[in-house]
Amino acid sequence: MSKESQKLAEKAGVISTKRVGSVLLNNALIIIMLLVAVYVAIVKPSFLSPASLVNLLSLTAAYLPVALGIAGCIVLTGTDLSAGRAVGITACVAASLLQDPNSANKMWTGIGALPIPVVILIVLVLGAVIGAFNGFFVAKFKLHPFIVTLATQLILYTILLFYVKAGNNNGMAISSLTDGYRNFVVGRPPLLTFGEVQIPNYVIYAVILTAVMWFIWNKTTFGKNMFALGANEEAARVSGVNVFATTVGVFALAGAMYGWTGFVEAARVASNTANTGVNYELDAIAACVIGGVSFVGGIGKISGIVIGVIMLRLIFVALPLVGMDQNLQYAIKGGIILFACALDMRKYLVKK
Repeated sequence: MSKESQKLAEKAGVISTKRVGSVLLNNALIIIMLLVAVYVAIVKPSFLSPASLVNLLSLTAAYLPVALGIAGCIVLTGTDLSAGRAVGITACVAASLLQDPNSANKMWTGIGALPIPVVILIVLVLGAVIGAFNGFFVAKFKLHPFIVTLATQLILYTILLFYVKAGNNNGMAISSLTDGYRNFVVGRPPLLTFGEVQIPNYVIYAVILTAVMWFIWNKTTFGKNMFALGANEEAARVSGVNVFATTVGVFALAGAMYGWTGFVEAARVASNTANTGVNYELDAIAACVIGGVSFVGGIGKISGIVIGVIMLRLIFVALPLVGMDQNLQYAIKGGIILFACALDMRKYLVKK
């Protein structure tokens, strides 16, 4: 082999090593999570039992719509800190409108339980209005989404505190939901079973919702405009993108996702208070950055979001099985967010 060929081979080897190292570093968080899951599965074989896997799947489906909504805000180089409170208020509204008419603690005694499709429409519209409110202030006054959604979070929490004390409720948990509502969301009997393993209905709804969001992101002009706006606002404006309408639309769509989450969560937990949905935005943001949705804007995939939610739920299902104190979960979430954002910024700087 000539000296020139040897140098080329060495250079190729260095490039290959750097590329492998870069791939490993960029996916370090997911790799670590998978290693933790493997360790837990070895130590606690019950972790891989059908019941445990269905629990993981159910938790993923419950948290996924919020992440799908917030991801669009992150693609626009923003975020949404009001997501959890939006889930809470839509959950309490849904629960209050679908209480058993014969319940002693029925919140609105003057009306019976509304039809489920009507309640779904109400919470979706309510969530979309909340999102559009955020998007309006971001687009119209060029305020940072962090500030706008922080203010909205506080406003929504105040409204929620008053709402749970309204009617005949007197601040009690909103419970005693109709069987039809619980059956529609949770499934009794479920729509999908595998032997003795029963899949909750809201898992199926989450799959359908994910497919719809994939279509919106990848096959519509709205989705293309969202990514163009997130990548470069001025270039998108020059290209004819309606920046105001796109921004408001992204936040409104996110709000509708929070509304659906609230509808599902109300039936899933079956007892709703002012604390329903608290910190859901933290889980969603963490899942998005784990799944590769970049805060630099214009980057993200639906498949990555799904993987991010699964990975995050995997950790929080697995760690308690090996005796880890659940009070540490918030510190773990914080560490995950910091690590994921650091990796995201590293990828951005390398490309730059």
